[in-house]
Amino acid sequence: MSRRRSNSLIVRTPEAIEFSILLAGPVVRFLAWSIDISCISLATGLASALLRLFSIISLDFGIALITLAGYIISVGYGISCEWFWRGQTLGKRLLRLRVVDEQGLRLQFSQVVIRNLLRVVDSLPLLYMVGGVACLVSGKSQRLGDIAASTIVVRNPELSLPELEQLADDKFNSLAEHPHLAVRLRQKVGRDELAISLSALMRREELEPASRVELFGELANYFRSLVRFPPRVSGRRQRRALCEECS
Repeated sequence: MSRRRSNSLIVRTPEAIEFSILLAGPVVRFLAWSIDISCISLATGLASALLRLFSIISLDFGIALITLAGYIISVGYGISCEWFWRGQTLGKRLLRLRVVDEQGLRLQFSQVVIRNLLRVVDSLPLLYMVGGVACLVSGKSQRLGDIAASTIVVRNPELSLPELEQLADDKFNSLAEHPHLAVRLRQKVGRDELAISLSALMRREELEPASRVELFGELANYFRSLVRFPPRVSGRRQRRALCEECS
């Protein structure tokens, strides 16, 4: 379940955890498409130069091959890039955009195919007029291909790592008195768990207060199950230790 709030989409997971996604507007999407169409035009031009050799055999056959190659390159570029780059083309990659499932789930290959096949309709009559109008009237800034494929295009702003050493001592406690716990955590916690925890810490302000407490409570319980913490070490100190390990 989701709802729209300004230029963000609030997604609520089955676990009752809410997080926001920054939606990409029509302007930045058009700029990304301009970069992509330049790449497509370059590839199509090279293919046309090679296929013109078949015009010697038959002019109509050569034109048919060039037209078919242009369509395959146009559709294949979007499908291959968005699948192998996990929702990004060159234009989206440069402008930090990404195609994702509208419910925040993993993007499926069928969704990539559907949204790229319908790109032809969105580009009518010229300069993506149909797709642009659809983005403006859609509550999730979706073109027709996105609506059919249940996808959205989001912005991925560059996130900086938190400067943990600048945190005030009176706000956070540490496990400096228990160095053996840090050693045990490094031994038992894998890279995936650290990456998930760090992502949660960096996006904590995007969560609703109740959901934030629930999420970090589950993280604390998970790390408690891996390493035995002294009774006097509070939950605050455990979260601080988690911050230090993620950094």
